[in-house]
Amino acid sequence: MKLYYKAGACPLASHIALYEAEVEFDIEAVDTDLGQTETGDDYLKINPRGYVPALRLDDGAILTEGAAVLQYIADAYPQAGLAPASGSFERSRLHEALNWVATELHKAFNPLFRASATEAEKEAARLAVAGRFDQAEEMLSDGRVWLVADHFSVADAYFFAVANWANFTGIALSNWPNVSALVDRVASRPSAQKALKAEGLLQ
Repeated sequence: MKLYYKAGACPLASHIALYEAEVEFDIEAVDTDLGQTETGDDYLKINPRGYVPALRLDDGAILTEGAAVLQYIADAYPQAGLAPASGSFERSRLHEALNWVATELHKAFNPLFRASATEAEKEAARLAVAGRFDQAEEMLSDGRVWLVADHFSVADAYFFAVANWANFTGIALSNWPNVSALVDRVASRPSAQKALKAEGLLQ
């Protein structure tokens, strides 16, 4: 298996999940601006959409879209406990959390990484991100440790990968103590430490 990634981008969540599953896998960095992998392959032949992640399975099949990759890893390696049981209400809660991160939090950050974005657009994006963090803070105010079913799941990995972008975009996570605490909990996991180091984000 091979995970195509860009350091610090959303594939960090899949990277963490693969370490949690304790499976053999390779990683290959992608320059999404050039559309090229670090070994010189044309990335558009791997993922025609041009963005990361992409997961190449052992049979050669390619899976894209972060939430789909995360759910695949959770289902392929159930012993890791990365998702509630299929068909359960808590599994639907997992889908709910993954979709919220993908469509609300992740998308809200996008202008902050777009070179063509104006300062006004970036400030609007920061306000949008703050609104999403307000929602997450309220959800986490019930005392839960993890997003779903009282244990770490792929939803937490995805939330961590995206929420961590606050550190690079002028947004103070300390304004949301419950959000910050969840990010810290994920960051302290051995799987997250390994993934951060492998992507060159941690010494």
